Amino acid sequence: MMQISDVAQHSSGQWPALKIGKFSVPVPIIQGGMGVGISLANLAATVANLGGIGVIATAMIGINEPDIQTHSTQANVNALVREIRLARSKTNGVLGVNVMVATTDFEALTQAAITEKIDIIFAGAGLPLALPKFLEPDSQTKLVPIVSSGRAATILCKKWLSGFHYQPDAFVVEGPLAGGHLGFERDQIDDPAYALERLVPQVIEAVKPFEDRSGKAIPVIAAGGIYTGADIYKFLQMGAAGVQMGTRFVATHECDADDAFKQMYINARPEDLTIIKSPIGLPGRAIRNSFLRGVEAGEEMFEMCLFDCCKPCNPRTAPYCIAAALDNARHGKLEDGFAFAGANAYRVTEIISVSELIASLKEEYLAAAQVEYARL
Repeated sequence: MMQISDVAQHSSGQWPALKIGKFSVPVPIIQGGMGVGISLANLAATVANLGGIGVIATAMIGINEPDIQTHSTQANVNALVREIRLARSKTNGVLGVNVMVATTDFEALTQAAITEKIDIIFAGAGLPLALPKFLEPDSQTKLVPIVSSGRAATILCKKWLSGFHYQPDAFVVEGPLAGGHLGFERDQIDDPAYALERLVPQVIEAVKPFEDRSGKAIPVIAAGGIYTGADIYKFLQMGAAGVQMGTRFVATHECDADDAFKQMYINARPEDLTIIKSPIGLPGRAIRNSFLRGVEAGEEMFEMCLFDCCKPCNPRTAPYCIAAALDNARHGKLEDGFAFAGANAYRVTEIISVSELIASLKEEYLAAAQVEYARL
């Protein structure tokens, strides 16, 4: 919880740096990893250059490689290495990758990212119980699990300490208003008991005994539904060290998706945001369009699994290939795919630069701090 002195500092034009291990960035924002080509080197490097943490998403990153259907793991690894090196050529800032535990090539992509000396690995879509085993003795890469409860954070801390003598370098706690695959049961998504405002203090409390025991901070980053600078201020006051934002970065010039994909966000109405059942068995939030309406009507959108990309996906029962659908949308072929999006996507009204976005978020953040300072 912020003290009065902190509020006064922020009202005078500052917002706090985000520190994860040895890395410190002046903008306390992590750009969320958005898979199947939405956040690649261009977006990640831009965010890193502007003082945040830019993140490359690894999920089916090699979907457009010529050998993706014959040697999918190697194709994804090759594409990831290329994107990391391209991002590095554009920035000296802090870069991360997002890896999904549920993907079939989770281990290969994790190992490749560490070999490339990526700064931070964000791991979600399942509990990364053995993630520290991939580190080499001289590895500088920091490991940050994405969780949706204090219980999950406790399990990971205990497992990593007992099995690897390693403490998580931070946690991202993602609430049910996020876009994409969600770590909640369907009936929990709209339950106030699982709101991010409830989850952040729970995760902070869960990691505190491990911080006290080690003397090492475990920053907690809030994610899912954070839209304005005032939202950032609210969660930092709760004790979060920073925030992760995905939806806001889609409608930027630097986002790696086609403009038609970005336009879906601009055109979206509140009623267009819907919860779907993904072929990998998890609920997910997306923008309803003709493709998803066809799925809802029971139409068979694809005849076969094209990539075998996710462990839980059963190609015999899946109504469509999610990797192909997301890739089609990323390229602007919206009749053959759909866009994942956070609950606030309908609030997006225009495509702006990442620089303009961060500047507006900081202005809103400082305005919220000034209001709080005046109240005190």
